[in-house]
Amino acid sequence: MNLIWQQFTLSYLPLKEYLATSYLHRSVVGLLHSWRQSSILLQWGETIATALLTLIYGLAPFVANDLLGLILVACGGFWLLLTISDETTAPNTPSVTPIHLLVLLYWGVAVVATALSPVKKAALTDLRNFTLYLLLFALCARVLKFPRFRSWLIALYLHISLIVSVYGLRQWFFGAPALATWVDPMSPLSKTTRVYSYLGNPNLLAGYLLPAVALSAVAIFAWRSWFTKALASTMLIVNGACLILTFSRGGWIGLVVSVLTLLGLLYFWFSVHMPPFWRKWSLWLILGGLTGVLLLAILFVEPVRERFFSIFADRNDSSNNFRKNVWTAVFKMIEDYPLTGIGPGHNAFNKIYPLYQLPRYTALSAYSIFLEIAVETGLIGLASFLWLLIVIFNTGLLQLRRLRESTSLDGFWIIGAIAAITGTLGHNTVDTVWFRPEVNTVWWLMVALIASYYKPQPRINDR
Repeated sequence: MNLIWQQFTLSYLPLKEYLATSYLHRSVVGLLHSWRQSSILLQWGETIATALLTLIYGLAPFVANDLLGLILVACGGFWLLLTISDETTAPNTPSVTPIHLLVLLYWGVAVVATALSPVKKAALTDLRNFTLYLLLFALCARVLKFPRFRSWLIALYLHISLIVSVYGLRQWFFGAPALATWVDPMSPLSKTTRVYSYLGNPNLLAGYLLPAVALSAVAIFAWRSWFTKALASTMLIVNGACLILTFSRGGWIGLVVSVLTLLGLLYFWFSVHMPPFWRKWSLWLILGGLTGVLLLAILFVEPVRERFFSIFADRNDSSNNFRKNVWTAVFKMIEDYPLTGIGPGHNAFNKIYPLYQLPRYTALSAYSIFLEIAVETGLIGLASFLWLLIVIFNTGLLQLRRLRESTSLDGFWIIGAIAAITGTLGHNTVDTVWFRPEVNTVWWLMVALIASYYKPQPRINDR
C-alpha cells in the first residue's frame, strides 16, 4: 500500500534520469546557451527575474489587472528565455519536480477543455491568462531556490500585506463606504463596516491576507533577530485583525483551517524536542484555548455572533440563498458537460451560465473553486487539480521531514506555505476569489515555495 502511495504521489520519480534521456528537454533546454554566455544582461538572469517578481508582488494590491497582466507576460517570456538558454549540465539548473509535472498535466487538461469548449473563442482568452499564472509559478520556483531571493520575496509580500492591512484598519476606525451589497440589508450587520483596503472587496482582501497571516506566524520562528521577530509578531496581529474585520465568512473559515494546519505542523516540528508531558498535551491545550477564545467572541461580540450564525441560516441569509441558487445551475452545467467542461475562465462561464441560471440570480462564477474547476475543465480537470494538491502536500511534508532532521529554519517557510494553501482552499470552498490576480499570484508563490525546496528521494531499491 505504501508503494502505491509513493507511486501515486510521484515521491520517487527518477526525474534526473528522465530529463537526461528526454529528447524534448535536450533539444529545447540549452538551445541558446552559447548566446547567453556572451550576454552581459543574462549573466544577471535570476536577479532580473527577481525584479520582475518584485513588480508583481509589490504592485498587485494597488494597480489595475491590465498592468499586472503585462508584467505577467514579461515574467512568462523571461522564464522561457532563461530556460532555453540554460546549460543542461549546470549544477544550479532548476530541477523539474513532481509538482511541475502535475501543473503541466493540469494545463494540458485545460487545453483540451478549450479545444472542446462550446465557446472556444471565450475559453481561449482565459486559457492565455491561466497559462501566464502557470509560467509565473515556474519562474517563482526557479528564483526561490536562491536563499537571498527567497528571503526578499517573502519579506516583500509580508511588508506589502502590512501596508494593506494598516489601511484596512484605518477604514475600520474611520469608516468606509461599502462599494457593493456585501451584507444582507435585513441583517443587523447591514450598517457594520467591512474593511476592504485597496482591493475594493472584503472577501478578496481576506483571500489576499490569509497567506500573510500564515507566513507572518512562522516568520516569528524563522527570522533570527529580536527586532525581526517583533516585526513578524506585529504583522501577525495586524494582518489577523484586518482579516477578521473583513467579516468575510469564507475568510474566517480559511483562517480557522490555516490556524489548525499551522498548529499541527508546528507540533510535528517541535514535538521531537518536547518532554513527554508536553508532547502529549500541548496541542490539546492550545486547541482548547483557541476554542475558548472563539466561543467568547461568539458569545460577547455581537458582529462576530451575527456573522457566525449566518453561516447556518441556510436560505434565510441572502448570501447563502444566492450561492445555493447559483450552485443549482452549476450542477446542471456539470451534468451537461461532465468530462471536459465548458472551457477555462469567466468569459466561457458568462457565455454558458445564463442558459442555466435561475431568474434574478446572475453570477460571474460558481462561488466555489471546486465547482468552478469542475464546470470549466470537467471532472477530468477536477481530478487533475485534486491530484496536484495531493502531490503539493506530499512534497511539502517530505521536505519538511528532511529539514526537521537537519534542524534547518527553512522548514518554517514550508509550514507557512502549506498552511496558506489549506487556508485558501478552505476559503474558496465557498468563494472564487482564488481566480483573482491578487490572490492567484500569491497562491502560485506558495506552491513554488514548496517546489523550490524539492530534493529527490532515494528510490526504495537504492536504500
